[in-house]
Amino acid sequence: MPDAPVLLAPGEGEGTDRFTILADRPEVALTEFRYEPLRDGAARHIHRHHADAFYVLEGDLRITLDEDELVLGPGGFALIPPGVIHGFGNPSDRPGRYLNFHAPGCGFGDYLRGNNPDFDQDYDVPLGSGRPTEEAKVVEPGGGDLLEIGARRSTVMGGVEDGIGSLAVLESVLPPNLVSPALHVHEQTVDSFYVMEGTLTLHLGDDTVDAHAGTYALVPPGNAHTFANPRDEPVRVLNILAPAGFERYFREVAAPRGPFDVETTTQIASKYDFRAI
Repeated sequence: MPDAPVLLAPGEGEGTDRFTILADRPEVALTEFRYEPLRDGAARHIHRHHADAFYVLEGDLRITLDEDELVLGPGGFALIPPGVIHGFGNPSDRPGRYLNFHAPGCGFGDYLRGNNPDFDQDYDVPLGSGRPTEEAKVVEPGGGDLLEIGARRSTVMGGVEDGIGSLAVLESVLPPNLVSPALHVHEQTVDSFYVMEGTLTLHLGDDTVDAHAGTYALVPPGNAHTFANPRDEPVRVLNILAPAGFERYFREVAAPRGPFDVETTTQIASKYDFRAI
């Protein structure tokens, strides 16, 4: 039997006043970090076997790539592949709130719990000794690869071509009265949703739930699911997939080749770890 889906309402999840563990799986670990003004995070380090990524929800995030520094505001994204020296912190006089992704997860949740001293992290790395910083993927707020599928707008922040292809993150605006895709299963891909604005309707097997802003839902491989927006207001949501690859479906259906019906889009999706139920 597959692992059951996880649904965390706003404020739920394991953690402290500084962080909340939202997902802790072999494919991906997802944590929401909250940093007070001018607080430093991890010093310069590398991961050897997984990608480290960040999405800014509120405030500013300083990303250090070897000797270079950049600051990202809300909506900014960075994906750092294995071997690239990096660090982070809050450089501003206002609180910061960020999503932090590790893909594969490599036991990051246990590391935060103090139970994984051998976590894939190395601080003993002289400047200039890592992989080229150009291998990191940095998306400024408002950037990314915008795909328009009818009235739906999805921006690919990172995908299969970034890092080791272990993580895809799409920021989507779902229009009012959006009809569900076919109920479906992913055999290998973890599919998850972080709702930022509005209310997303999720169909998880035989259950239908309303996910309000701040809700996180994770669907492990093997679980039937789909989503919709039956309301009169748009929904803004981060779609997080591990490993990456399913975002290629969105690229294909967004290509200018005329309108698609549900049957055609389902056939296209079937090429990317999607099995209709």
